Amino acid sequence: MGDKGRPAPKGKVPATIYDIARITGVNPSTVSRALNQPGRVSASTEQRIREAAADLGYRTNPMARALPTGKTGTLGLLVSDLTNPVYFDLVRGAERIAREHDTMLIFADSQESAELERSTAERLQIAVDGLLLVASRLEDAQIQELAAVKPLVAVNRPVPGVPSVAPDVQPGMVEAVDLLHGLGHRRIAYLAGPEASWMNGMRWVTAHDLAVDRGMSIVEIQSSAPTREGGTEAFAAVMAADVTAVLAYNDLVALGLLGACLEHGVAVPRDLSLIGFDDIFGADLSAPALSTVRCSWGDMGERAVAKLIGAIGGDAGGAELNLPTEFVSRASVAAPGR
Repeated sequence: MGDKGRPAPKGKVPATIYDIARITGVNPSTVSRALNQPGRVSASTEQRIREAAADLGYRTNPMARALPTGKTGTLGLLVSDLTNPVYFDLVRGAERIAREHDTMLIFADSQESAELERSTAERLQIAVDGLLLVASRLEDAQIQELAAVKPLVAVNRPVPGVPSVAPDVQPGMVEAVDLLHGLGHRRIAYLAGPEASWMNGMRWVTAHDLAVDRGMSIVEIQSSAPTREGGTEAFAAVMAADVTAVLAYNDLVALGLLGACLEHGVAVPRDLSLIGFDDIFGADLSAPALSTVRCSWGDMGERAVAKLIGAIGGDAGGAELNLPTEFVSRASVAAPGR
């Protein structure tokens, strides 16, 4: 209620294409074409319609736009864990390209669950023009089935027959392992991420092959989760492995292990060198600052949306795109002290 018991004023009624048509003196269908299908009416008429729409505060209704065009102007972005800061730059990059194409992103989180990811993806596909699956935990066949329904781009993971954008882990990991070898490390560990993660498997295989090629021994240690808590809980297993350096699945796991080391009096890097992956925000703020393998998540988000928009428009645009990684050396790596 408003002052003195009077009803509060109702909100302003949103403008419609019929309001714009009355102001500009054209048919509502012409307004719809000008706003939803640029180039279908004369430039002068389109400009006049857009100016009237701006004056009225008109906002396009994606569902209404879908009726004549078959397109909603929206894309779905489904990530494995929305709380992971590794996705901040990816989402920002994706939004930049989506905005340039007058397209809206709808975000969803599968919480590291393949079952939830599948059901959420199927629900999203009903409402969007295309789907971005980021760090999918689904099997290749399941992703291929989804891609057969509507355009889909896999991000951070290649899938046969499906457009994808993923980092090439080789360059950055070669630098990391070469540094460890050059400093004198001969027994190292890979602190693994989720078993269902394709990228986890790729990082382990790459680290293993690089270490063996250089005459180093390497052991895989499973973390309980791809989080700081997962790294903290892996401390005892890392200590029991009697290694001098650890390559972690991601920066969060590495930072969790770093915290546990400090708590238990294990000096990093004198007693144990640590290397993460992703170069998330804050990796350089730890004490010591975390060395890591960096991939350009912002660039990945941009490329993925551009590829998806192209696929929606009928352009296959190539099946797979790999972006290079690089090693970022910071204070968490040194020669072994024992």
